[in-house]
Amino acid sequence: MFADRARIYVRSGKGGDGHVSFRREKYVPNGGPDGGDGGNGGDVIFVVDEGMNTLTNYRHVTKYKAGDGEEGGKKNCHGSNGADIVLKVPPGTVVKDSETGKVILDMAYKKEPVVFLKGGRGGRGNRTYVTSTMQAPKYAQPGQPAKELTVDLELKCIADVGLVGYPSVGKSTFLARVTNARPKIAAYHFTTLVPNLGVVDLGDKNGFVIADIPGIIEGASEGTGLGLQFLRHIERTKVIIHIVDAASVDGRDPINDIHVINEELKKYNKDIENRPQVIAANKVDLLDDMGYETVIEMLKAEFPEDEGYKIFPISAVSGKGINELLWYVNDLVKQSPREIIEFEPEIDLSMQDDPELPFEVRKSDEEEGVYIVEGPRIEKMLGYTNLESEKGFDFFQKFLRDNGILAQLEELGCVDGDTVRMYFLEFDYYK
Repeated sequence: MFADRARIYVRSGKGGDGHVSFRREKYVPNGGPDGGDGGNGGDVIFVVDEGMNTLTNYRHVTKYKAGDGEEGGKKNCHGSNGADIVLKVPPGTVVKDSETGKVILDMAYKKEPVVFLKGGRGGRGNRTYVTSTMQAPKYAQPGQPAKELTVDLELKCIADVGLVGYPSVGKSTFLARVTNARPKIAAYHFTTLVPNLGVVDLGDKNGFVIADIPGIIEGASEGTGLGLQFLRHIERTKVIIHIVDAASVDGRDPINDIHVINEELKKYNKDIENRPQVIAANKVDLLDDMGYETVIEMLKAEFPEDEGYKIFPISAVSGKGINELLWYVNDLVKQSPREIIEFEPEIDLSMQDDPELPFEVRKSDEEEGVYIVEGPRIEKMLGYTNLESEKGFDFFQKFLRDNGILAQLEELGCVDGDTVRMYFLEFDYYK
């Protein structure tokens, strides 16, 4: 089954905790700290696989987790790093935040693997916290937490030209004639259920990639029929070929069909209406001379060339007029920017801070005049703050003030001379 959308949960690895231990050997009764650092957590990595063309695999497995880093060990042993997880996607895949719908990553241009979620850094062991005044620290830094996110994967075909038109106007027949694609062709509506890609080869390095975009009918931009599933595939195209049934075999009005589909394209993405559009009036082999003249003149009057349209009478069955159309489209593609249309990221995950870590301020139940401040946020702060330096101590005081810790101590009744304890740190409180 073709799948061009999938929702998955991804999580990087947690960093391993630093270790607290002390050297214990014969004849060395009071060895120094030798706790090793924790390993880094694994990354979540996206990579383009040119051999893939659907997101079907991600419909069956929806949760992907990188490995956690191992805790550091004694004797200065460093914990092992967590294993990365590599997610292979087809060219043109866009990664969006599932809650906001904003683009995080577009894999259109990416030739190299992209680190999507970075694993947590491993914590430092207690051996790294030795100072001249603290010879036996009993504290190690915890590993950074994992990052997790639910994302939507969307496949947007990378093609120079988009082929649009109502069902049964001859799009599949046209595509089969001009490219190496072999779409299913039948005489009933909605036979094309997947976007078909083909290469038009005109020789001497001329040609382009064309995509048949199925299911676009009135209301497609609002979810009617199949259109909303496939409209995304036209967003990267540079030129649009709009095929209509000039002979009105099924009683369709070609002029009305063009207006309806163009309105749906405009509703979906306003930028699409500014792209060059070529109208292929198909099935003219079924018209007599008078009918041919009438239909073509009506189309030219309604969609004049000075408004960006170009009319080509064609027959996808006999091949009439197709060569002239292809060379005209080839020139339009050459005049368009050479770069693939890429969607700019709307969210930068690297700029997002880790979730705010909790902490607790409480009065000791066992000792009078003693207050305890602890929790992951306090551990993390103590892990990267050098209290022996003036700059580090200033940062420490600012941290207590900005996080409301001093205010909470006063609310609990802490007064000058009382003791405040933070893990291995203990000091007298003075306002």
